[in-house]
Amino acid sequence: MRDVPFFMPDIDGSELKEIEEVLNSEDSKIAKLEEAFENFLPASYAITTSSGTSALHLAMCALDLKRGDKILCPVNAFPSLPEVVRHFDAEPIFIDIDIDDFNIDLEQLESFLLRNRSKKLKAILISHIAGQSTDLKRLYEISHKFNIKVVEDASQALGLKYGKRYVGAMNADITIFSFSPHLTNSIASGGMFVTNNQELANRAKLLRNHAIVTNGYDKYGSIDYVYNVVDIGCKYDMSELNAAFSLAQFNKLEENIKRREKIAQFYDKELKSVGHILTPVKKREHIYYLYIIKVDKNRDDFARQLKKRGVAVGLHYIPLHLLTYYKQKYGLKVNDYPNALRNYQQILSIPIYPRMSDEDCQYVVTQIKEVAENRV
Repeated sequence: MRDVPFFMPDIDGSELKEIEEVLNSEDSKIAKLEEAFENFLPASYAITTSSGTSALHLAMCALDLKRGDKILCPVNAFPSLPEVVRHFDAEPIFIDIDIDDFNIDLEQLESFLLRNRSKKLKAILISHIAGQSTDLKRLYEISHKFNIKVVEDASQALGLKYGKRYVGAMNADITIFSFSPHLTNSIASGGMFVTNNQELANRAKLLRNHAIVTNGYDKYGSIDYVYNVVDIGCKYDMSELNAAFSLAQFNKLEENIKRREKIAQFYDKELKSVGHILTPVKKREHIYYLYIIKVDKNRDDFARQLKKRGVAVGLHYIPLHLLTYYKQKYGLKVNDYPNALRNYQQILSIPIYPRMSDEDCQYVVTQIKEVAENRV
């Protein structure tokens, strides 16, 4: 039996080279990583953080989120989205999802905004699930119509284009990226806060390191002799070692996307006619950060059978209204978000990562076919 993990990082000598340069006290990898992001997207400001979640929290800080403010977000996001909102004693308001691409349902988003004109509505906070964006043109039209800010969690969309432009170089007020999205296999941790708004960038830079104001730092990052604190900040700056590892990973972005796309094409071809299985719906460009199939019934048993055969699987995501904290806090019912509920009962993420060999891919497909054949 073969063992195919859900994810393995693509590591070669480039990571060690970058890390050794840090240990030799050469140029700042943080500065190089930020510059690389700004040039790649392009964007006016790219600000490194200690994690994707800290970048999200920093985004809420930059927006000056306050108690009682409201943030709209999709109901099938990773828990970090509403979590950072609740840390301000603000309120996440969940919106159901598109049944096909798993992103926020823009019809329902606009419908909610038409019914609710509260001044407490601070922003729309969305995710791009699995490597496929929502309809960004429509999203920005909605945000402009209702004069509400947009924050995009693009942790699964680094290198994704909408039209001819990269996600992160569009019309969002803030875009967040993560360098450690597969948390169970993280080697380094880091995030990126991206914006074209100078005021938001300045506030993020200030709050990222305890809101300390000083004349400068020495080459080792130590605070100058005299400093001041002008606000309540955080400790969200990235380490040089994490920046070094992330820079090496970032430099392989294009080839890694191509490999995932090739694996996805193989999966599409091999699984499209398999009974009880639906392959991902591609509405726009898709870089297949995740490959999410749908199993028409008894998904959990299907997953158990694959795990017994050495194929690790994931679940992206359990809808937030089914999680104990949000269910109890807001009195949410199971059927409040029917699209998210229906998808949750069927979705299953299967392995897709650049280090997968062709033999690994064939093994995954073979096991899925064999398990599917035994479904009643």
